[in-house]
Amino acid sequence: MRMLRIGVGALAVVLLTVGCAGGGVPEATGPTGETSTTEVLPTATTATPLARTELGDAPSQSAAPSSSPSASPSVRPASKPTATTSSPAAAKPAQETQAPPPPPPPEPTGCPPRHEGSPASRAQMKSALADAAAKTYWPTSAPDIRIPSTLVKATAWQESGWQSTIIACDGGIGLMQVMPATADWMNQRFGQSYDVWDYRDNAYLGANYLAWLTKYIGDLYFDGDYRLDAALCSAELNSCLLNAVIASYNYGHAAVASGEGPITIPNPRYVGNVRALMTECVCLAY
Repeated sequence: MRMLRIGVGALAVVLLTVGCAGGGVPEATGPTGETSTTEVLPTATTATPLARTELGDAPSQSAAPSSSPSASPSVRPASKPTATTSSPAAAKPAQETQAPPPPPPPEPTGCPPRHEGSPASRAQMKSALADAAAKTYWPTSAPDIRIPSTLVKATAWQESGWQSTIIACDGGIGLMQVMPATADWMNQRFGQSYDVWDYRDNAYLGANYLAWLTKYIGDLYFDGDYRLDAALCSAELNSCLLNAVIASYNYGHAAVASGEGPITIPNPRYVGNVRALMTECVCLAY
């Protein structure tokens, strides 16, 4: 990831199979201390590839699990969009003025990731990601914003292969590949004290950033329509909020939704991978 991973680069990820250990996840609260509602976890059984090996590249065969990886899917949905805000051509003045730091430069080619700390179990990571997705991150100004659990889980799988201890050469940390500078900004912006090295807080930071992108781009291009619904996406990649949010998580919001023209999707293959993982990821069955 570049912005909240947030760094471009290769994560030669091999998903670690770890034993399920106990571990509770603290009750999720919004930036103002409001308690969020829970969300029902989706399930799926189709195995899918691990995290990508390079920005814009489909997952490699060597990084895939034992089952054969599927080809990078098209992001064309079965149904046509129904929102009147599809294919935005111009932006409105942004209501959110506090922006995250710019993305770091790409990580060195061929630089392997490293691991630090004790890995969380699969059950612990599943619980943390689901809890992070269930939080209400904008309880006052946009309480209707909900980050789908499938999106949080798919992003974590794409970024790290659900490895809580992995650190990329560009500095991306943990499950959601959060950059330290972005974590600092998020904590200051939302009045939190998330620890980027803790797998639960790492999940919250990733989901919180997805929520920030949802509001920022939703206000700027979609008239406050915050639906992250694949059914609203047409064959045009810039037609829906979901694609823009996924692209921004990887490439940074300024490269996708600058406010100076239409939405740009500079990383279509990454968007396609995450969109496919939202319905096909083996992690959804964990």
